[in-house]
Amino acid sequence: MAGHTAGEPLECFSIPIVLEKEVDIDPQGNPITDPDGKPHYRCGFKIGGGIDQDPSQSPQGYPDKGVYVTYIHDNSPAHRCGLQLHDKILQVNGKDFTLVTHKQAVESIRKKPLLKMLIYRKGVPQLHKGGPVGYQHMNQPSHNTQFQAYPDQLEHHHGNMGSGPGGHPHYHGSQDYMERHMGPSDKWG
Repeated sequence: MAGHTAGEPLECFSIPIVLEKEVDIDPQGNPITDPDGKPHYRCGFKIGGGIDQDPSQSPQGYPDKGVYVTYIHDNSPAHRCGLQLHDKILQVNGKDFTLVTHKQAVESIRKKPLLKMLIYRKGVPQLHKGGPVGYQHMNQPSHNTQFQAYPDQLEHHHGNMGSGPGGHPHYHGSQDYMERHMGPSDKWG
């Protein structure tokens, strides 16, 4: 999948990955909470890219404006669920990641303690129409793709995508905050 243009149809085999975040802890082993007393959750990975980024500025050399996994912390939820370095994130909890800015991607990842993702991994063979479960045509409504990947939990993630446990309704852009709560962000361009 070389160089996909945002908004254009995308046909590929998508890999479903479910990441359950863990409560973030301080160096003394105590849970970190926000001012409301809600726990903060951590994913254990960094992302780079988005439709507002210039892929020619990507230190990893990504071919398009997709959202990519740029780092995975050892023994983190991301590592344990099978997410891999350079995976391209196509969807998170039903949201199409081929059309998001970097900030929107960060906010979507932070919203829920459980991330149901569809990713594209280089080296996974391209498929033709009529492929097996997980085959994705990205110009179809997101719920069709989500249904194919997660048929038993379709209704669970159709509601409001609100901030959820540990989330804030607004964006915190500091590098320290990003590293503690979702892993550092690799924004380029």
